[in-house]
Amino acid sequence: MGDEDLLRRAGLRVTAARLAIMRTVRDGDHLDVDDVYRGVRDRVGQVSLQAVYDSLHALHGAGLVRRIEPMGSPARYEARVGDNHHHLVCRHCGTVTDVDCVVGVAPCLEPADTAGFVVDEADVTFWGVCPSCQR
Repeated sequence: MGDEDLLRRAGLRVTAARLAIMRTVRDGDHLDVDDVYRGVRDRVGQVSLQAVYDSLHALHGAGLVRRIEPMGSPARYEARVGDNHHHLVCRHCGTVTDVDCVVGVAPCLEPADTAGFVVDEADVTFWGVCPSCQR
């Protein structure tokens, strides 16, 4: 299914900026808003930073992009949605990489007490030092 169809099915208007954002996020690697903004400008020319923020918010709300917020880093966006993957973040350079679902004994994916909440997601972030920073 193409990006235009995905936008329509989500009830979102199809615009050049939204299409460029989806392609930029898909082609990128856990991009922050500034990276997305630069990628969209390269694809379509003139676009406001506010339009990128607004579109990312709408795309995230529609489940077409995923927003992650590693502690101490700006929000990042990725196109990998709808699966149960986690992230590994380098403590030195901030590089983020995907980690497939935890296998074996899962670390605290279900709270002992939900305090009345209906839990619909667990977000696991692993922290360490990437191979480049180990050198």
